[in-house]
Amino acid sequence: MRHLPSRPTRASRHRILGALTAGLLCTAGAVVPAAAHSPAPAATAGAQAANGLALTPPMGFNNWNSTHCRAEFDESMVKGIADIFVEKGLKDAGYEYVNLDDCWAVPQRDADGKLEADPVRFPNGIKAVADYVHSKGLKLGIYTSAGTRTCDSVGLPGALGHEFSDARQFADWGVDYLKYDNCNNQGVDAKERYTTMRDALAATGRPIVYSICEWGQNKPWEWAAELGNLWRTTGDINDSWGSMLSIMKQNLPLAAAAGPGHWNDPDMLEVGNGGMTDTEYRTHFSMWSVMAAPLLIGSDLRTATQETFDILSNEEVIAVDQDPLGKQGEVLSSDGGRWVVAKEMRDGSRAVALFNETDSAQRVSTTAAAVGLPQASAYTVRDLWEHTTRNTAGSLSATVPAHGTVLLRVAADHRWAAHPPAVELALEGRPLVQAGRTATLTTEVTDLGRTPALTVSAVLTGPAGWQVKAASATGTAALPTGRALTTRWRVTPPADAPPGGYDLTVTTRYRSLTGKRVASSVPVRAHVVVAPPAGGGHLSDLPQLSASNGYGPVEKDTSNGESAAGDGHPLTIGGEVFAKGLGVHAASSVEYYAGGACATVTAQVGVDDEKGAAGTVAFEIWADGTKAASTGVLTNAMAPQPISADVSGAQVVRLVVTDGGDGVDSDHADWADLRITC
Repeated sequence: MRHLPSRPTRASRHRILGALTAGLLCTAGAVVPAAAHSPAPAATAGAQAANGLALTPPMGFNNWNSTHCRAEFDESMVKGIADIFVEKGLKDAGYEYVNLDDCWAVPQRDADGKLEADPVRFPNGIKAVADYVHSKGLKLGIYTSAGTRTCDSVGLPGALGHEFSDARQFADWGVDYLKYDNCNNQGVDAKERYTTMRDALAATGRPIVYSICEWGQNKPWEWAAELGNLWRTTGDINDSWGSMLSIMKQNLPLAAAAGPGHWNDPDMLEVGNGGMTDTEYRTHFSMWSVMAAPLLIGSDLRTATQETFDILSNEEVIAVDQDPLGKQGEVLSSDGGRWVVAKEMRDGSRAVALFNETDSAQRVSTTAAAVGLPQASAYTVRDLWEHTTRNTAGSLSATVPAHGTVLLRVAADHRWAAHPPAVELALEGRPLVQAGRTATLTTEVTDLGRTPALTVSAVLTGPAGWQVKAASATGTAALPTGRALTTRWRVTPPADAPPGGYDLTVTTRYRSLTGKRVASSVPVRAHVVVAPPAGGGHLSDLPQLSASNGYGPVEKDTSNGESAAGDGHPLTIGGEVFAKGLGVHAASSVEYYAGGACATVTAQVGVDDEKGAAGTVAFEIWADGTKAASTGVLTNAMAPQPISADVSGAQVVRLVVTDGGDGVDSDHADWADLRITC
């Protein structure tokens, strides 16, 4: 359940209608390896739902994330999506379902109690749309709620009390998939409501995939495998890094519940909707695939970029999601935001996600043994985004860009020697440089392979106008297993370079024993920084190194507001108004350069008054990699709370807001009167 945006999402709109049962949609908090905290499986491993459907996670499209209930959601759009599935190769890649969400119906049933399609949106009715979709070799999905009304504020007919009649209509129309929501449920027991619709669908005799959308309120992973093919484990996703990350963390520990015919559903894809970078969207797609999640496209494919199509149609990543063994990946480690998640595959290989949650490039590593592979002299490693195959002696390691994921498929394969050795490229430390001044940066090229890398060279390149000169050797004749080529570089940005992030690239070229020439690159981000002023000042007046926010942008000297930039209000905590500070939304992280010259950070913190009585958050101040101060959980009922941290000697100060352990609904948080002393 999230705070109410200007165009309400389904999970937050139920508060407008005021007819839901009490309780929270999501449970957040620190994620630990799934082996320690996975629930008891909802069904025996290898079992499937009684209807025999969705033996791999469903793939398709749902209009909600891109259109909500706007007028553009209509028959023309749905048919257009079906056409694009065929024309762009998405059907061949495995996408099958074209699903309608809320707002397809009129507000009242007819005289016989039947549902009717909106004649403006669907002038030819739902059956005609289904027929068109079927003519393309695809399937049609539909939506309703396990309540008296759906989630739209107009209040369209829900199926509570009409389950068998509605299911019969859906079957007669040719519907192949039902998303069954949770709004206006009149307090009726969730398992009872969802069981009735299961029985109603079965009575039709038509194979209809059954998607239980009760937001994880009643732990459906513990009981829903007997009823449906998939169940939502969280509240609604939105098109932001913070939302995607929060939902991923809630879904990861539930691996034991998933399997063929019964899947954990962390909600639809946001890939291509514009609120995240392409790097973040690749992470989104990678992690959903490793989690064996349904892959339901949520962007308007009629206006999608080629990069969006490239992400959504990566068949090697899709194969991870669709692996018939049906295992959800499990967390092996997550220390410091450096995640390793491994998924067992039917052929004995492992899909391994090296995911970097942090705001700067990080080395993320594991081993073939740690991900569950048998002992072998060497292994093959396939990079599923770069589409390259290498050999490794057992190390699986990469420098992963901020918010990025390296997705590997690793196997104990006797043909490993046919491939060049894997190498890891790294830039030591975090490159923080001042305009016009020279900094020394160090790169490393490390051979991870069983075979040596020959004639190895390293190159560091920067933006136009930057001077990059080698200060030590840039090449070596050979790198045996585990050995590294270390090169120092003198890097000088232009004197007029404004503060901000700049892309550098580390590249290596080498040759394998068979003579194959290989090139590999990794992007890293350097930051041109400005030394904090003598004496310090308000942090909101200083340039940020990085900023991520759970909903909308980080706002300077105003509250978070909603999703648009600049839509906040005066910072107000417990009725007290502050002129300076930051308005954020959990989960949030904002970094500043301190340059080792500052002593303390102070603020008055709390939940902003703009969300009424809702919202719980916790604040943290980090000095480099050490937590220097934190609050307990703060609520909207509390007055501003002081926080102070000793940041002496720190190069980077990081301000973190978490959700207080109960999900991110209405978590508008203020860093008021935020100051640094230098």
